[in-house]
Amino acid sequence: MSLQPKLIRFKQSVQSKYQLYDSIFTTLPFDTITKTGTLLPLFHETCKKGYADGDDPTTIVNTFFKKYQARRNKTSQLNLLFRFIQYIERQVVLFDAIEDAAFTTVNNMAGVGTVRNLKENAANTNKKEELKKYLEAFKVRIVLTAHPTQFYPGAVLGIITDLTEAIKVNDLPTITNLLAQLGKTPFLKRSKPTPYNEAVSLIWYLENVFYYSFGEIFDYIQQNIFEDAPINNDIINVGFWPGGDRDGNPFVTADTTVKVANRLKETVLKNYYRDIRKLKRKLTFRGVEDKVAYLEEHLYAGFINPDNSQTISLPELKSKLLEIKEIIRNEHQSLYLNDINSLLNKIQLFGYHFASLDIRQDSRFHNNVFNEIVKKTIEKGLSIFAHNYSDLDEANQVKILSNLPDEEISIDTDDNDTLKTIATIKAIKTIQKNNGEKACNRYIISNNQTVLNVMQVYAMLKLFAFPKQIPVDIVPLFETITDLQNALKVMEALYTNKAYAKHLQQRNNTQT
Repeated sequence: MSLQPKLIRFKQSVQSKYQLYDSIFTTLPFDTITKTGTLLPLFHETCKKGYADGDDPTTIVNTFFKKYQARRNKTSQLNLLFRFIQYIERQVVLFDAIEDAAFTTVNNMAGVGTVRNLKENAANTNKKEELKKYLEAFKVRIVLTAHPTQFYPGAVLGIITDLTEAIKVNDLPTITNLLAQLGKTPFLKRSKPTPYNEAVSLIWYLENVFYYSFGEIFDYIQQNIFEDAPINNDIINVGFWPGGDRDGNPFVTADTTVKVANRLKETVLKNYYRDIRKLKRKLTFRGVEDKVAYLEEHLYAGFINPDNSQTISLPELKSKLLEIKEIIRNEHQSLYLNDINSLLNKIQLFGYHFASLDIRQDSRFHNNVFNEIVKKTIEKGLSIFAHNYSDLDEANQVKILSNLPDEEISIDTDDNDTLKTIATIKAIKTIQKNNGEKACNRYIISNNQTVLNVMQVYAMLKLFAFPKQIPVDIVPLFETITDLQNALKVMEALYTNKAYAKHLQQRNNTQT
């Protein structure tokens, strides 16, 4: 049977199912849902006709109420319009769930642009070794950003997940119950989410979606392209902004950043624990059962309390799994070897950090903070900065920042922005110590304009946390047309600066 065009598959698997399940939603035994679902199509037709006639929004809305709901007062009209919005929100959730359920049907999972297609083309053209070399140097970075309006409450996310699974198997009773639950579950949060709440909402996707999908991609590459040989490259990196991005968000503090990093570690340990629990049911052989139980116990202790002394270190976790792998290979006919490899691959991808927290702040904010640091350093009698530093031109200021001593310092200040910036830099060090360097190793400078903007961040990292070697990538973000035009000169000056060039050498000669 030939494969039907994508549009036909979409209409059959998404559009038709949406119309079916939306009609079920409309007929649920809740008065507000039934009435709203009946009136919404009439409102839609009124809007289409009014727009075609060139009517303004006020005229269109008034026409609808005059024609279909003439007895409503203003308050009742507003309530109905609000219910339209609530109803449409739930229609969007239903459509998303149907689209997710039909993804593998609508899309050709072996078509052009897929990893499988790439592998087949390489095999057919005798370029598999070339592909391996490319993949060992290739890396994609997915950065998860956040805005408070982008998130469903946790209860709604759970409904979407369950609804998607029920739609996949056409489980009508479950779908009906979930639609009823959706109709009764509030979407609107009672209070504005905190930066930590935003992070937790996004971590849900890491825990329930990306952990598995990225793992499957890596497994496929290792098994089918590298033929189960180790890959000296994690290929997929995940960046994470909630809890780290403080540009324009004064509510993101150093404590928030550390708290989010801890939550990321707890979550990835929880996922490893779940995988170990599954392995425990399979690896019931002599010589490995106790080792798996040991990992289960220590991973559980880790995600319950990351500071627990029983928490297993990342190197030990890898080492123990490799021991189990060897025993399975040598003594138990390689039973469930792919399951062990899959967990090792996830550990290679996510470590104990799960995603790398990116710190971001505006260059103008840094400039004000740095002036305060210079002032307080001079007042303290430290000979780091010349007394006339603030009066020097940019070239001479950069020269001073390029020759800082390899010593960590402290200053006394009551300036809140300065205290927060220093605390953030120290938080980077704390997070790296607890979760590994990858957990927080990028400092992004918004609205970067000059070489000095970059060197100020370099100096702060060196003076307050990393005096000898800075395990952080400094990322200038050129945003305006003028700054973009000037970016080439700025980067050339940085690359030819001895101190910054040495820093780049320590960062594997990589600049983002």
